[in-house]
Amino acid sequence: MSNNIYGIDFGTCNFKVFSKSSGKVISEKNTIAIINKTQIYAYGDDAYAMYEKAPENINVSFPVKFGVIADIKNMETLFSCFYKKLNGGKTVNGADYCIAVPTDVTEVEKRAFYDVILDAKLKAKNITVVEKPIADAVGMGIDVQSPNGHMIVDIGSDTTEISVISLGGIVLSKLIKTGGSKFDEAICGIVRKKYNLIIGSRSAEQIKMQLADAIEPDEDIIAMTYGRNILTGLPNAREISASLIHEAIKELLHQIIENIKLILERTPPELTADIYAKGIYLTGGSAKILNIDKLITEETGLKVNMAENPSETVIRGIASIVTTPELSGLTYIPREKQYN
Repeated sequence: MSNNIYGIDFGTCNFKVFSKSSGKVISEKNTIAIINKTQIYAYGDDAYAMYEKAPENINVSFPVKFGVIADIKNMETLFSCFYKKLNGGKTVNGADYCIAVPTDVTEVEKRAFYDVILDAKLKAKNITVVEKPIADAVGMGIDVQSPNGHMIVDIGSDTTEISVISLGGIVLSKLIKTGGSKFDEAICGIVRKKYNLIIGSRSAEQIKMQLADAIEPDEDIIAMTYGRNILTGLPNAREISASLIHEAIKELLHQIIENIKLILERTPPELTADIYAKGIYLTGGSAKILNIDKLITEETGLKVNMAENPSETVIRGIASIVTTPELSGLTYIPREKQYN
């Protein structure tokens, strides 16, 4: 097996790429800043630092929306930037690439990930894809090729993907548009309604990470947030309680749980027995919300296995797949584009 192999996770929030030859992983924000409509001003973490702060001539954007590529031109530009950064500015021709893709999207949307590499003019030797739930499972140490059923719940930035896998394939999968960014929107909304205070999504994300609790939290746990008062138009600061954050996100958490139940209802009985014995596997960056595992257990009666470093399971899984010959059968080439 060649050493020139790259594993790629085009996440909505974070872009991650693994190089087999160096063993390195780059993980940065999947964000690009364009100045005067054409020139790259910044990318990755540097571009994200400008989000909601940049002047009008700098456009800060996220090429991936709801798990799929929404802006292929900027995604190709970002990929080239990260690729050069990983390789010290060099171009490695004739390499193999393995890309993680969501399951519950169209073949055309899956093919778009493939085309980013194909159009990068890297003279790629092979380009394959692997379903994200499979990569998640491998990254969590699950034997995905066994005949046992496993439920994987990946709560990401824009989406939650709920999947049942067995024998190295997807039995059932559902992608819902509920994730960390929806939590942030809900927090912005409730702070505006209760305190007449407009806060940005980055501020909402910060207090979410500090205060969010899936089970009713202590009213005394607070954090300070800053924004603009609607009535006066002036900068203002407010203390926000953990209970207010819980009120903002609880309905969204229950949407996720209702969809978990829906997939469980549709799961074949023999696989249901396996899931009952082993529990649900929970991963994704937004799975870090405190006590979310306990809430899912309360609502479903099933044990929840929380991934270690949940935001990294996909790239860990891809790294294992591209370095383990026995797992190569988990990858495939997506269908060609279909034109009307």
